[in-house]
Amino acid sequence: MYNLMSQFSSFVSKPFFIIANNLESWPILFALLLGIVGALAPCQLTGNISALTLYGNRSFQQKIVWKDIIFFTLGKIAAFTLLGGLVWLVGREIQDSLISYFPWNRKIMGPLLIIVGLYMLGFIKLQGTINLFKGAKDYNSETPFGSFMLGFSFSLAFCPTMFILFFVTLMPVVLSSSYGFILPSIFAFGTALPLILFIFIIWYLGGGGLLMKKGRNFGAAIQRVSGIFIILLGIFDTFTYWSL
Repeated sequence: MYNLMSQFSSFVSKPFFIIANNLESWPILFALLLGIVGALAPCQLTGNISALTLYGNRSFQQKIVWKDIIFFTLGKIAAFTLLGGLVWLVGREIQDSLISYFPWNRKIMGPLLIIVGLYMLGFIKLQGTINLFKGAKDYNSETPFGSFMLGFSFSLAFCPTMFILFFVTLMPVVLSSSYGFILPSIFAFGTALPLILFIFIIWYLGGGGLLMKKGRNFGAAIQRVSGIFIILLGIFDTFTYWSL
């Protein structure tokens, strides 16, 4: 299953990777395009599709969730900046130490998506600040912490492809550039760019709150469908990465 995902990822991301290689002398563009390639990496696909489903549903339900998208992106920026900073301060030797942790971080993704889907279906009740999965009626009481942590945790779902893109391809440029310290953040923004563009299209086409206008029952049905879809993605992800 992973090999199939890897082949699909390679096919879709190849044009971006070719362009990125031609722009290595322009570090900012290079990092941005590598981030887009990273968004299409096998280990990121299910998480990113889930984010599209989650935030797309939320935008259709109530209004465009720009606040959540911003904090989801900031979570990604924090994760990749932290990883880049560790290599910057400690040296490349830390990469070997991190390799042993990434497989376990990646295996958490599937169960996490299942929990998110069950929460959207109402089978799991959580109290506190992480309320980003609630329905439209709860939107005004939410905090952005859940989106930040979701972006942070999704970013740590590394696989061999993502490891090569970030540590082997990007970090040498980071260490050799006078402004290399900002490149991990640019890379992180690139990994979030497909989601940002998707939500922008919903906003541009006037889709914000569209389901609310069609009635509460219709919106609830779409949320259930979204929850089931994310659960299926989580099951697929779990079988894929726990069998490696």
